[in-house]
Amino acid sequence: MTVESSLKIPLDPPGSFGLRLAFFVLWGIDVIAATLFFLVPYATELNPVTVFFYGVFGLPGVALAAMCYAGIVVVIGHVLSDPIDRRFVAAMVVVYLTLATNNVLLLLFRESPLSFG
Repeated sequence: MTVESSLKIPLDPPGSFGLRLAFFVLWGIDVIAATLFFLVPYATELNPVTVFFYGVFGLPGVALAAMCYAGIVVVIGHVLSDPIDRRFVAAMVVVYLTLATNNVLLLLFRESPLSFG
């Protein structure tokens, strides 16, 4: 007996485990910070999709929106061929590093890093 996949596109995760781990760690930090934005009076979530999901589902909507973003990145990373997939995931790590750093600093110091100076 053989089992065949109904999926015609071969899924191939990016080769670097460290890169994938960095993405998920930074994504997790960003999810926590984005959730806290709805709990503190001095910070505002700017992403309209996250705000919409929050309006519909409450705090679980923030996590749901974040899972959708991560799912999109994972699917794109699986579909792209090597080495483009690694470059794409590396770019997403840089994006989430920027977002997570900004969000954490905003929560800690009540102002954006761009306004430091």
